[in-house]
Amino acid sequence: MTINEILNVREKLLADLDAVIGAEELEAFKLAHLTRKGTIAAMFDDLRSVSKEEKPLAGKELNLLRQSVEARFADKEQSLGTSKRTDAHRIDLTMPARTVPVSSPGHEHPLMKTLNEMISIFERMGFGVEYGPEIEDDEHNFGKLNFPADHPARDMQDTFFVKPSAGWKGTESAPLLLRTHTSPVQIRLMEKQKPPIRSIMPGRVYRNEAASARSAVAFFQLEGLVIDKGVTMADLKGVLLSFARQFFGSDAKIRLRPSFFPFTEPSAEVDVSCYICGGKGCRVCKNSGWLEILGSGMVHPNVLSNSGIDPEIYTGYAFGLGIDRTAMMRYGVSDIRDFFENDYRFLEQF
Repeated sequence: MTINEILNVREKLLADLDAVIGAEELEAFKLAHLTRKGTIAAMFDDLRSVSKEEKPLAGKELNLLRQSVEARFADKEQSLGTSKRTDAHRIDLTMPARTVPVSSPGHEHPLMKTLNEMISIFERMGFGVEYGPEIEDDEHNFGKLNFPADHPARDMQDTFFVKPSAGWKGTESAPLLLRTHTSPVQIRLMEKQKPPIRSIMPGRVYRNEAASARSAVAFFQLEGLVIDKGVTMADLKGVLLSFARQFFGSDAKIRLRPSFFPFTEPSAEVDVSCYICGGKGCRVCKNSGWLEILGSGMVHPNVLSNSGIDPEIYTGYAFGLGIDRTAMMRYGVSDIRDFFENDYRFLEQF
């Protein structure tokens, strides 16, 4: 990626925005270019491939690209009258609320049912359960997890930053934010407890991205951490295979594919054989026979050092999976937003 390529993309996106004449076109532009998986975010991801000499200038031009496109997008929203659309005029506040049949007993929400089952499985394998704050500081959410200072995840486009209260004693170099994963709970646990450590960290996390059928602004994660002497990748694979067979069925198989995460090395994405078709191929697994369920890897030595643990003595592994998407696969739900709309017709199916 060169400076000229960035400038060309900027010119093209601004021209495309100027050519937009309707709300549907504007929404399509947003989904294609301004979401977490859009064009601009992908260019920030490619920043790691730029040489050290050119990276500062490339980063500056990318920020100018994003800012100019977002500003032009806001202007276009205003001109089309889509920035403050509301359906409030359609709501009749005098109508009585829907009634729930008295004979219907209460039951667990499908997300909580999935999460609690996972917790139970890991507890039977000897894992403790650890919780942490949902409002975190930058150091625990990114810094100590080996995220570089210019990592795209730190950007406002991916993270909700929180304006501190008057009594906050932090600094500008460690701003507050809504945690983007439950990994900071791992850091806090390693800071207060010396190995051996064997724990899972369930909880709600937040991402500043456009809501869609496959992604939400707020969702649930469950992460696991094991730190001890002599821990290997084989231990990780054994635990994940045991979990898969208890959760997806005794015939479940897993496979590990090389990947990259700042806080683990080596890293791997983990797939489980499709429990619907038995690995033969179907619509749910896109005829591949496999479903991606989580990311994992050996804890990076820098993360251990940042938490006060000697990487020359201890090793460990970590893994994390999304509860919402796992529940979608298990129950055949096609839109993640159904879990949060509190529609009784949907919930009574569970």
